[in-house]
Amino acid sequence: MFERLKVFCAAVLAGFVFVADASADVRLKDIVNIEGVRGNDLVGYGLVVGLDGTGDGLRNSPYTEEAMSSLLERLGVNVQGEDFRPRNVAAVVVTATLPPFARAGSQIDITVSAIGDASNLLGGTLIMTPLHAGDGQIYAVAQGPVLASGFSAEGDGASVTFGAPTSGSIPQGARVEREIEFNFEDMETLHLALRAPDFTTAARVEAAINNAFGQPIAKILDPGTIELAMAGAPLSPVHLIGRIENIRITPEQKARIVIDQKSGTVVLGADVKISRFAVTQGNLTITVRETPFVSQPNPFSRNGETIVLPDTSIEVNTNSERRIAEVDENVSLSDLIEGLNALGVGPRELIDILKSVKAAGALHAELVLM
Repeated sequence: MFERLKVFCAAVLAGFVFVADASADVRLKDIVNIEGVRGNDLVGYGLVVGLDGTGDGLRNSPYTEEAMSSLLERLGVNVQGEDFRPRNVAAVVVTATLPPFARAGSQIDITVSAIGDASNLLGGTLIMTPLHAGDGQIYAVAQGPVLASGFSAEGDGASVTFGAPTSGSIPQGARVEREIEFNFEDMETLHLALRAPDFTTAARVEAAINNAFGQPIAKILDPGTIELAMAGAPLSPVHLIGRIENIRITPEQKARIVIDQKSGTVVLGADVKISRFAVTQGNLTITVRETPFVSQPNPFSRNGETIVLPDTSIEVNTNSERRIAEVDENVSLSDLIEGLNALGVGPRELIDILKSVKAAGALHAELVLM
């Protein structure tokens, strides 16, 4: 049985195999979200100017011309009736996230993305752009030079593009103008939302919080929510959260195998188990060779014709040395994979074997394919 499949490989032949251990203690702040402590998405429509002829073609993007004309009119420049066709302007969508508890005057990062046929935003400057939230209100105003995330170059016969030159960012490019009111002191209860809902983890969080304060202020509502009663808490809501978010617990994780079929990467959870099974992996190779040859007529032949005739040879090879491996419950999945690697099983074959073992009911874990 291949020495119980406990052959360890110096080099993993089937891509990368990682074994994840979920037994580490983590802070509550790393596995839960606190009710009310979240960001808000902002979006706006603006113009980037100062481009080196890489802006929108205004005949194909009439909205850019309209926005530029409207901007100049607000600045006191009348362009009505003029042949206004610049190539250094691009229409963009500006996105940002308003962090929780952001105050008026603080600055946030923004992302700028072209929506027309502009080919490059390098060297451009975003003109003052209001950013709206889902309620339609303006919460920030963005402006500044754009840092493009790529470049493009072209000549008469070739071109090259690296990254995405039609998008960029402006660090600290927006200033908060409106605050989102939120007061912890007015809340009678708070809710902690587990990012990975689980009954066992929720029970451990409840027990850890109640043990830390010596009284039952935490209560499980469902596998993903723990309620904190502010009325019986010995501290204010802000101080209470500051204390409980550093409590350490051991989260419970489902047995899971994540497979990236493109790169051949396999990530195993620590609780993955296998049952007794047998596996054989075939090795069939079919080789087809084409060696056409030329047929010519005899010398001085009047009716002869030179033609090309096909000559095909097909070879079928099977590796009869492949053996059947029998695996019992005492062998872990990581040992199984290491043993298959030692036998020269490639990444695609390894993934197919894991799928087959799962289909046979011998692999007790969730299989996630990417």
